[in-house]
Amino acid sequence: MVVREGLRAMLSAAEDVEIVGEASDGWEAVRLARTTAPEVIVMDLAMPLLNGLGAMQNVLKQTPGARVLVLSSYGEDDCVEQMIAAGAAGYLIKQTAASELHRAIQEVHRGRTCFSPAVLKRLQERGHQALPGGKLVRRGSQGVKITERECEVLRLIALGFSNKEAAAELGISIKTIEKHRQQVMNKLNIHEAAGLTRYALSKGMVGQHAPLRRDGGKLKNVST
Repeated sequence: MVVREGLRAMLSAAEDVEIVGEASDGWEAVRLARTTAPEVIVMDLAMPLLNGLGAMQNVLKQTPGARVLVLSSYGEDDCVEQMIAAGAAGYLIKQTAASELHRAIQEVHRGRTCFSPAVLKRLQERGHQALPGGKLVRRGSQGVKITERECEVLRLIALGFSNKEAAAELGISIKTIEKHRQQVMNKLNIHEAAGLTRYALSKGMVGQHAPLRRDGGKLKNVST
């Protein structure tokens, strides 16, 4: 409670941050994220009823547009890597976060990653690297992890669907299609449709001879 009050006071003083809710346990964080649709969520690991990992997994499933910034007193490598693998966009250690939190929220909101210097150093030592789109992956991995929904969007792009047509095909909004499309581009470091089509073909996501369509052609934060 004391920590949350301090964070709220600090962030309330920032003109570009609007606090839309606070949660005292993991399940409340999930409910708040669903009802307030935050752009950035500051998530602790140690929470009652549902821990930070479980809460983040539920939040990202139900509110895919949210970005989660972990703020925790736990800095063990395995814990950090587990949160990153589950989708965290950043990880700050509470003891060093006071001067970093506002900047970290801004970075995460821009689609980048942000880590406390000590955390980032250890991640790099353990073989991770940052991609241009703000994704942290392990060097030497066989590929970048793309979600099932991102694969669906990528396949439709390769088939020549416009954003509007893809949205109608998948039953989701155009804004969500655009978000997934940008995430795929960032993860693959490919920033034009032709390159995405070549990638999809090379991975067997569409047939080599499949006919392509030619007719389509204020920052919010939940502090937990």
